[in-house]
Amino acid sequence: MNFLSPEQQLWKDTVDRVMQDEITREYVRECDVNRNYPYEAYEKVARMGWLRLLVPEENGGDGGSIFDYALMCEGLARYGFDFATAFMVSTFTAMNICKFGTREQQERFLPAFMKGDIRFSISISEPSAGSDAANTRTRSEETPEGWRITGQKLWCSGAAARNTVIAMLTRSDKAAAKHKGLTVLLVPNDTPGLDIRRLPTMARRATGTTEIFADGAVVPPANLLGQPGDGWKIITDHLELERIAVSAAYVGNAQQAVSDALKYAHERIQFDKPIYDFQVIRHMLADMQTAVDAARLMVYRAADMASRGEPCQREVSMAKLIASETLQTVTRNGMQILGGHSMLPEADMERYFREGMQSTIGGGTSQIQRTLIAKSLSL
Repeated sequence: MNFLSPEQQLWKDTVDRVMQDEITREYVRECDVNRNYPYEAYEKVARMGWLRLLVPEENGGDGGSIFDYALMCEGLARYGFDFATAFMVSTFTAMNICKFGTREQQERFLPAFMKGDIRFSISISEPSAGSDAANTRTRSEETPEGWRITGQKLWCSGAAARNTVIAMLTRSDKAAAKHKGLTVLLVPNDTPGLDIRRLPTMARRATGTTEIFADGAVVPPANLLGQPGDGWKIITDHLELERIAVSAAYVGNAQQAVSDALKYAHERIQFDKPIYDFQVIRHMLADMQTAVDAARLMVYRAADMASRGEPCQREVSMAKLIASETLQTVTRNGMQILGGHSMLPEADMERYFREGMQSTIGGGTSQIQRTLIAKSLSL
């Protein structure tokens, strides 16, 4: 059974074709090997109008559904989750401005974003605030000059790319309850007082992840997103869309890992026959494809519910859990099937594997997802 409408299938096929023929796996591999942000591909995607997909029509966008967005994320991650991150982080952060921004902020930021002139990044984590985001310690203080920011942020994907605006979670009221004193500020990454350093991580090599030191950086009052103290509401709302996006991307990358392993198994001759003819390899591939199909259905369910405005925190956490762990499992098995060849960048599997290892951490760990699911099961 095909769960996609003809229009959705056409859209999915279009993204797959662009990735295969116009962006190419070689380009994605090159960006990873050289730790280069995919500026050329980002500009191409912007010219095609894909950055407009989720932006409401009243803001000049296409007003597409979250399901359409999930299909795009699935396709963009075909040759590597990290590559898709450049587009996903920018898009789901832009939606914060659509939902919580003032009219002036929407007019200032959204047209430039849709044209590809600016990017967005989200900054939540800190050395002492990862899964416990409400433990944010980076301080923001309202002054006559604007909001002054002091502190350290961590794991901010894409924050070092040129022309990037960072939606930064800060603590604006130390006396307020833990979840009440948080505020989100829109901080251009060239703001004086910011020191942004790319981290030499095992995964996330192209889009890059960073640590940020803010030493009295000041942004104008007009860069306050929502109201002071709205930070927790904005961030928790943000996480649902982020987790749908990354879950879809995990599935897209996992499917390519299975396809690459299957192709290699048919081509690799050992003991006078393709290794696919050995039952142990066939069964590994059967399990891998079954897991990917199951994860895809979970992601599509969550995306469909979110598109229709239904409460779906549990379904989103389930999708994130199964999709991330599936990517990790199938890429590990893919490494085993490709053997020594899997260790070479040209085989791509080692890139998929590295991204799979971070997939159960970024965007909310597997343990956090299980906690959220278990909480939803309480009587």
